[in-house]
Amino acid sequence: MPLSAHPPAVPSACRDRLRVRTTWSWRSGDGGDPADLLAQVLSEHGLATGPFTDSHTPHDRSGALCGAALLVSAAAGAAMVGGSPGKPTPAPAIPDIAVVVYEHGEPTVRPPGPPGFSLGAWRPSWDRGEHAEAVRAVRAAIGRGDVYQVNLVGHTRARYTGDPGEALGRVATLPEARYAGGLAGDGWAVASSSPERLVTVSAGRVTTGPIKGTRPATQAGRAELLASVKERAEHVMIVDLERNDLAHIARPGTIEVPELFGIRRWRGLWQAESTVTAELADGVDLAAVLRAVCPGGSVTGTPKLSALDTIAALEPVGRGPSMGALGYLTAEGRLDLGLTIRTVAADGEYLHLWAGGGITWRSDPDEEVAEAAAKAAPVKALLAG
Repeated sequence: MPLSAHPPAVPSACRDRLRVRTTWSWRSGDGGDPADLLAQVLSEHGLATGPFTDSHTPHDRSGALCGAALLVSAAAGAAMVGGSPGKPTPAPAIPDIAVVVYEHGEPTVRPPGPPGFSLGAWRPSWDRGEHAEAVRAVRAAIGRGDVYQVNLVGHTRARYTGDPGEALGRVATLPEARYAGGLAGDGWAVASSSPERLVTVSAGRVTTGPIKGTRPATQAGRAELLASVKERAEHVMIVDLERNDLAHIARPGTIEVPELFGIRRWRGLWQAESTVTAELADGVDLAAVLRAVCPGGSVTGTPKLSALDTIAALEPVGRGPSMGALGYLTAEGRLDLGLTIRTVAADGEYLHLWAGGGITWRSDPDEEVAEAAAKAAPVKALLAG
């Protein structure tokens, strides 16, 4: 399924001259350690996968090798840390890990797809009442002390006819999205307009940028977000989780939070974002980085493994390629992955969309259902044109 958009985080000088060299994919039923297998495949194709504190010279001295796009599903991320993978994905055509290795050259011209794209009605995998009841179940789990916070995500899908490429392209090229882009394979495509950084590794430093806390992009909404005790407490819990995640790969004493609860705009929403960064410890490679940050804390909860168990019990379907990672690893070893929120997936029959939010003891079920709908609405509008 062709997609006329480059992957997120591709170096700007390379965007118009990407040519596919090879591809690789992995699904949960394939077995093996997905972090190790991914790193091994990339290394075999000449890409620097660590240790990231070492200097790297690309194996391909001709300069033809550019890098690789990486797609990691939520289930693959859970497998990397021994967590519950959740329910089966509603979009099994899309692999749990997809790798596309690129070289520099003339890009392939995308052929026109079938005319007359049409998108049907969105059909959620749970109704508003079921979503609200799941919020209450999370609050009960918090009351028992099982978890402190859980991110609940719902799924919806719409049948389409014709070629979805143009609609997906609107999502994948949204200018205000830090990780706007997409990836496609045989019979599937993923388009993301994510504002959230999962992880960047560059020059021996690792950085993550959790987003947690949402309000309408009005003056009143901004003031309400800044004043919300619930949103700030939820946000700080995730920042602490990310600090703990980075501690597994950081040089002791180097973890910093240079920005806490900064307010950013994405489409019609204000969102609270922080930056957590550290120096990498010696010997840290790509597999270790993925195990430290996947799946992202802002879309799981804390403690992470207990949150994954709760998610698996309550969400009606799997998260597929959403709430995972999509980005780029350069030939020189710079890693930049966005968290696949505000992300839509296509198989041969449906477009799939996931959205949710973090649940704490203070959460109101009806408000949480409304927040998930508010997050999905701009993506639905882009798809509808």
